[in-house]
Amino acid sequence: MNVVLWVVAALLAGAFLAAGAMKLLQPKGKLIESGMGWAADYSDTQVKLIGAVEVLGALGLILPAALDIAPVLTPLAAAGLFVTMVGAVVVHLRRGETGGAVPGVVLGLLALFVAVMRFGPNSF
Repeated sequence: MNVVLWVVAALLAGAFLAAGAMKLLQPKGKLIESGMGWAADYSDTQVKLIGAVEVLGALGLILPAALDIAPVLTPLAAAGLFVTMVGAVVVHLRRGETGGAVPGVVLGLLALFVAVMRFGPNSF
């Protein structure tokens, strides 16, 4: 099971690192043009903060457990990303973007899986 957790965590980390970096590095207008219409409802700062949360969550999924430094941060990062994805799903559904909510549901459930399994007594 540990290998499965590492694979899922690595895939999640890659997805959140890419998504977060895009939000941090590209101007809001370019994000909107590329299909992220939700960004129009938020300030530049809010979009950048969402990106920062995703990047930090991605790092938190891997580094604490890999370096064996405060490994309890790994399930906390996964739980934080789950909450982030719940928020993303709510935003997409409120905007009527049912298809846009699907990736959030999938990523959120995978993050929840990592959080629950890494909080177990023999998980580290």
